[in-house]
Amino acid sequence: MKDTKEKILVTGGAGFIGSHLCEQLLKQGSHITVIDNFDDYYSKDIKIKNIQLFIQNSNCIFLEIDIRNKEAIYEQCIGNYSCIIHLAAKAGVRPSIESPIEYQEVNVMGTQNLLEFARTKGIKQFVFASSSSVYGINQNFPWKENDYVLNPISPYASTKVSGELLGHVYSHLYGIRFIALRFFTVFGPRQRPDLAIYSFTKKIIEGHPIHVFGDGSTKRDYTYVDDIVAGIINASKYSDSIFEVFNLGNNQTITLAEMICSIEAKLEKKAIINRLPQQPGDVPITCANIEKSKSLLHYTPKTNFYDGLDKFIAWYHSLKIELDE
Repeated sequence: MKDTKEKILVTGGAGFIGSHLCEQLLKQGSHITVIDNFDDYYSKDIKIKNIQLFIQNSNCIFLEIDIRNKEAIYEQCIGNYSCIIHLAAKAGVRPSIESPIEYQEVNVMGTQNLLEFARTKGIKQFVFASSSSVYGINQNFPWKENDYVLNPISPYASTKVSGELLGHVYSHLYGIRFIALRFFTVFGPRQRPDLAIYSFTKKIIEGHPIHVFGDGSTKRDYTYVDDIVAGIINASKYSDSIFEVFNLGNNQTITLAEMICSIEAKLEKKAIINRLPQQPGDVPITCANIEKSKSLLHYTPKTNFYDGLDKFIAWYHSLKIELDE
């Protein structure tokens, strides 16, 4: 009897967003092949822990592959995939300023390798994890996808613009449906330890100073990870056009100062603040217009910042209890 279950290739599946996505895809009955190279940007142990949540599932194949290694992709990814969901990337705005060549190699050449793989294997759906950072310094708030005047101000942001443009080329030339999703400040359980909510929570609990760049007035459109995952899955099924760009945000901006105050209130402990100058590459505000995503992807964020923060802190406490045991 022919197996009719959907087969999806997920890159970066051991990471924060990727591990949540893989769990949800398996719950929905998909067969998934997951690739990750356990990049040393943060601890491999964290990623190993992430994949333990789903790696034993009989509908999951895990492969340790670097997306720069084109030969390994072709030799090991042998499934008949209906879709590629490409999350793997070198992350972080500030580190990209220190290592721009490596970011270019992973985020641009790696994406091209996967698009070539899709072309040669006849895979017609490609979902790409882009970033709100592509908008850069843009005063037209809230940011809309059809605002083509992008002003990226970091190597990381430029690589995401390049990925979107590569996708347009392959969509136009080879009929690959390319869906770029611009993520806005994703947070929640399993968040990367370098990101502000995780880092601040840990340091406040432990009584260490937190580094605050600028006066605390910068704003971010924090988006809970479950909402992002729902948007990714809807994008993997989208079929109304051959190329689209969508914002996945929460349409609600929170200042850095307000974020810190919220963590303090939930932990019932004051932060020790070490105030530093604003960093190169950081934008003053991110703010998503999500009307297009609501209309075409049926994307509806369900978790506001404060409820999401409750869930993150509950997860963090459970993690600490587990480590102490």
